[in-house]
Amino acid sequence: MVEAAKILNIEAPDLYVRQSPVPNAYTLAISGKKPFVVVHTSLVELLTRKELQAVLAHELGHLKCDHGVWLTFANILTLGAYTLPGLGGLIAERLEEQLFRWLRAAEFTCDRAALLVAQDPKVVISVLMKLAGGCPSMADQLNVDAFLDQARSYDKASSSPVGWYIRNAQTRQLSHPLPVLRAREIDEWSRKNNPSSARTDICCKMDATLFLAAHCIRSKIVVC
Repeated sequence: MVEAAKILNIEAPDLYVRQSPVPNAYTLAISGKKPFVVVHTSLVELLTRKELQAVLAHELGHLKCDHGVWLTFANILTLGAYTLPGLGGLIAERLEEQLFRWLRAAEFTCDRAALLVAQDPKVVISVLMKLAGGCPSMADQLNVDAFLDQARSYDKASSSPVGWYIRNAQTRQLSHPLPVLRAREIDEWSRKNNPSSARTDICCKMDATLFLAAHCIRSKIVVC
């Protein structure tokens, strides 16, 4: 956690481990109090140390980009729309759809934060693969390349009008993109942007805020 926070140039939050059979991690930030990250015990058992650090870096990405602040504002705006007479309900539904799109874009941003720390796309992709259907006893049998092939097949299947409609119906109410799509995105982004060079540039020339905020801003423009 401390190393990941240093790379992303953010103060390390408190870290708690919670007993739970559901692999998960999440970040909570309450106004006026130090934020903290919670990791479930089942996630610790499922992942390697490098993979676990990638998860922590992902959570730090949420803090770095102030996603909690924007989410709170969007929720208030949506709830307010529901109180409007007439077309209020329709407006609120549209806002909710855009909110879910923004949430999915935020997850892509934080996956990049994980890659910036891990420096290896296969580490981040392995995390996504294990969360999609892995277990400790099968960890050594999982194949990252086969998982990426699934993502490419999914893209091909959804390229037709019918496929696009099914894909949109499947994902429009999801707060997180499908794991195979997140894996595909991190693979493509790592090919276009060398994470090692990006990390060196950030450490030598600029604050990591600029590196991550650039995509945060782009994502907000796209989805709002």
